Amino acid sequence: MIKNDFILQMKDISKHFPGVQALSNVNLNLKKGEVLALVGENGAGKSTLMKILLGVYQPDAGDILIKGNKEVVHNPNTALHKGISMIHQELTLISQRSIAENIWIGREPKASIPCFINWKELYNKTEHLLESLELDFNPRKLVRDLSVAGQQMVEIARALSYNAEIIIMDEPTSALTEVEVERLFRIINGLKSVKVSLIYISHKIDEIFELADRAMVLRDGQNVGEQEHGQFDKKNLISMMVGRDITAFFPKKKLPPGDVVFEAKNLRIKGSFENISFKVREREMLGIAGLMGAGRTEIVRAIFGIDKLDSGEIYLNGNAANISHPHQAIQKGIGFIPEDRKKDSLALVRSVKENISITILGEFCRKLFISKSAELNNCQNMIKLLSIRTPHYNQLVNFLSGGNQQKVVLAKWLSTKPRILILDEPTRGIDVGAKAEIHRLMSNLAEEGLAIIMISSELPEILGMSDRIIVIHGGRIKGEFSREDATQEKILECAVGN
Repeated sequence: MIKNDFILQMKDISKHFPGVQALSNVNLNLKKGEVLALVGENGAGKSTLMKILLGVYQPDAGDILIKGNKEVVHNPNTALHKGISMIHQELTLISQRSIAENIWIGREPKASIPCFINWKELYNKTEHLLESLELDFNPRKLVRDLSVAGQQMVEIARALSYNAEIIIMDEPTSALTEVEVERLFRIINGLKSVKVSLIYISHKIDEIFELADRAMVLRDGQNVGEQEHGQFDKKNLISMMVGRDITAFFPKKKLPPGDVVFEAKNLRIKGSFENISFKVREREMLGIAGLMGAGRTEIVRAIFGIDKLDSGEIYLNGNAANISHPHQAIQKGIGFIPEDRKKDSLALVRSVKENISITILGEFCRKLFISKSAELNNCQNMIKLLSIRTPHYNQLVNFLSGGNQQKVVLAKWLSTKPRILILDEPTRGIDVGAKAEIHRLMSNLAEEGLAIIMISSELPEILGMSDRIIVIHGGRIKGEFSREDATQEKILECAVGN
């Protein structure tokens, strides 16, 4: 019999890092077969608390009880032996290895000959595991050949392969399509039915309301409240998370559109997309919707010159523009914020100043040297303009919250003074407070005359921030809607190809 019916208790956990009290007397209780949502803004202490549970960090004070017994979790391997597994938001797979090798790494079945792997058994075990998760993957396939969503599902499969009694899921749906999200929810409900306990970390409030039995809120490293399923209140939950009332998630301003500054005509890359034509005006936000894999990102990558078009024309201010390289796009006034900020946008072990300056270093050059004063002046202006929360401009970007990292990316591209700004999933993986700030910045930029092209998988974001919406399915435009005419039902109908 588990004491108090809790499989896990974290009591009065505190953790201090130089210059910051990350956690202060935090308590977390988890029942057997329960889904506990752990919510809070970036920097609230969620990750630190989970790293203590996994043994990555040791607490300065407090106790961990598993099944009523006090335990010391020395490292992640200890956590696994105690039945605790985690699905990380940031993928930790080895891209050059197969799905099977990634799932069972370090636990491969041995052949009769010492030091050799029983490959047949390895692939059979993987196939059975994937089938139980409704995944039609070849176990021999290299991870690098999977989509981001596919890799996320392999990450989930690996965590489940440990048969853990406690599973931590950190933003598990951040890269999944709606169909894959539904599959994950079925998996979670199946785990609950066999009394597996889950700690579910997500910034998506609707997911929490659908899945969680209970929600626990952290703010500034402290417990600030809980809500039980059936008593969930969105406004109150968000207010607890951010410490203030969020009255406008999508502060979109109604602006008169200006002249056409960008036009795409019949863009095509064989196998990715074709016959893509649209226009964007000054002070306009064009939303691009569609399911993952529809071709949305491929289109904007080609516009920015990352991928080469097979055919089609791009016009800027009515003039034909040849863009075959990102440098040309930047020179012509186009900025591009990719979907994966850590992989494609930031130098994580470099400072805030260096990341902001990287796109315009040439402007700071004085003969053979960089003018440190000019570079610093631009950095400080951007920190102030975007309200980037950083202790110092020399702070390494890796130590900023997700929302502030995204602001650094935005600052980097605003430093180039673009006229057209492309944002691919601009609020992916950031909390509701930071989302509202990013949306407000987008609205202000449009008011200043920028033309904005935004890709988003979140329909509320598409509907709340766009002046017009085009929907991509199978590499083609399946529909276009004005802000007034767009509905979630209409967009989904086009997105699935109906």
